[in-house]
Amino acid sequence: MIEGCLSRVGRGARVGALGLAVLAGVAATNLDRLQQLALSRHGTEVANQIGEWRAMLPPPQAPNELEKLERVNNFFNRRIRWVDDAALWQQDDYWATLLETMAKGAGDCEDFAIAKYVSLLLAGVQESKLRLTYVRRQPHPDTPPEAHMILAYYADPGGEPLILDNLDADIKPASRRPDLTPVYSFNATHLWFRGSQATASDPTARISRWRDVLARLRAEFTL
Repeated sequence: MIEGCLSRVGRGARVGALGLAVLAGVAATNLDRLQQLALSRHGTEVANQIGEWRAMLPPPQAPNELEKLERVNNFFNRRIRWVDDAALWQQDDYWATLLETMAKGAGDCEDFAIAKYVSLLLAGVQESKLRLTYVRRQPHPDTPPEAHMILAYYADPGGEPLILDNLDADIKPASRRPDLTPVYSFNATHLWFRGSQATASDPTARISRWRDVLARLRAEFTL
């Protein structure tokens, strides 16, 4: 949910080899297995939706990364409804895998960001260019800021990112999103606090829900 999107940074044991970078090289047969898993767990309709997601995925060898961003962003923003975790999962804060989000047809801001992140990795975008980012969103000056998550794409690690947001249909550079104030960002291998320099090499040791969803994602793609 929006109010719960700024998750507590959790404690936990260091976890090895859960990096999602491996997904960038997942063979087609593994996507077949994901679709079979969708069929066995959720039935024909969800399996067909996974097939449509697969058909949407740009090929990894395609050179135009901006087109990849647009296709993935549009797919999830049009297909997935925003529903908070309390209503969807009966939990205060649950981070869903791509399959879980597709099966529900709904999710909150973290679920949108995770699904886009995984999809872009599979489409051949380097993990170093992608960061899930917690922000404070203040759409109006006279309203208090809300916790929110977006996916940021960095063509250049030190440059201005592009923002993929379930609350805005258009992908925009960060300078055109003055309503967003970044708090921290992460991917499967690094954690950043406001600056461009990574401050930790294993975000899963600091963010327990990220560790948990990475483990579930890995299981879904490597059955």
